[in-house]
Amino acid sequence: MTRLSRRGFLKTTAAAGVAAIPAASGLACGQGAADDAAGGAGGAGGADDPLGIRGDFPVTEELAYLNTASVGPLSTSVRDALRSYADEKMLRRNTSAGREAIASARSRFAGLFGTDEDELAFLYATSGAENIIVSAMEWREGDNVVVDELHFTTTFVLYRELERRAGVELRIIPARDGVVTVDDFAARTDGRTRLISVAWVSNRNGFRYDLPPLADLAHAHGAYLYADAIQAWGTFPTDLHAENVDFACGNGYKWLHADFGCAPFYVRREHLEWMTPDRWGHRQVAESLGGHRFRLKEDAGKLEYANPAYGPVTAMDSALEYMGRVGLDRIAGHTHALAGTLREGAEALGMRMFTPPGNPSAIVSFYHGLDHEALAGALADEGVAVTFQEDGALLRAAVGMFNNQGDVDRLLGVVAGLV
Repeated sequence: MTRLSRRGFLKTTAAAGVAAIPAASGLACGQGAADDAAGGAGGAGGADDPLGIRGDFPVTEELAYLNTASVGPLSTSVRDALRSYADEKMLRRNTSAGREAIASARSRFAGLFGTDEDELAFLYATSGAENIIVSAMEWREGDNVVVDELHFTTTFVLYRELERRAGVELRIIPARDGVVTVDDFAARTDGRTRLISVAWVSNRNGFRYDLPPLADLAHAHGAYLYADAIQAWGTFPTDLHAENVDFACGNGYKWLHADFGCAPFYVRREHLEWMTPDRWGHRQVAESLGGHRFRLKEDAGKLEYANPAYGPVTAMDSALEYMGRVGLDRIAGHTHALAGTLREGAEALGMRMFTPPGNPSAIVSFYHGLDHEALAGALADEGVAVTFQEDGALLRAAVGMFNNQGDVDRLLGVVAGLV
């Protein structure tokens, strides 16, 4: 790919700052007009604010914040909900506010993501879910778990420890051009496979898995499919029942724009009978039988052993209400198209892409081949927030629902200036 100089790149940029790089193929260019007509939480927007919501995210006043895959900024409505919660706790005017928030958040999540409420537990962290699954399963020496190298670090730590303790083999599939296929999984899955685990959307390059074929593969071998959904929740519409995944979990502090400490964990109903908690506490009690004996919950609530973090739950409830008003379909249409534009712009500058073309997610990663410190400093000077991985060699940008073409242009302009 021929590299563009900064001058050459800027010649391809419209006077208004909208880059004249075509949108990614397969993503409708007409989505912007439809979004403008539909309006979002903040009403209809224009070219600078396609979903009409930038005013709800004060971070946009200071930064081209392309880093939601690390931490998603709060909206003003979620900030206000947290402030109200703090006031209620301070003044003790409504002592049931926390319980009301968890019931409301559970209902909103089930409605948005296609689950039943009794299939949902609210954990403190995404990693808690996979630990619960592993703890509940009965492992035999010689069993295996199949993952791929695009997964998050926690998964490798967990299964290396299981490998050490129980003699379970961890099979890791290498990626090719940022992609791992169902055939790649099939080649490593057999009658001793107990679990296939994927990051639904990879934190490394945004590669998004099609879950139903993976679920079919796992189930054909008597195994389960777990999806780490922390980079997926809030970036596209989905129905977890239709996805046919056995388990999925993700936290609220990224694309849901809530906070740390509230991680919805989906357990497919058919697994609730054998799924056992990895710890015990008062919140699992369904009925007191006297004599310090209890009947425990049988739905996914049995995995919530102690009081939830009511502040983060309150943030989750408010964030889910906000996401519902904006619309997951509109969020996906806007962010995936803009991510496609970013990917094509980076490729035009000669970057070595790690994110495959036509990938339906909001994350774009590329190897920049530049001096890391110089690039990081130039981005900071221009108010562009991204994440560097692999000792600074890999740049990961994440297009949030509040981002616009100007944010993308700022990133690409900095890169162009150093090529």
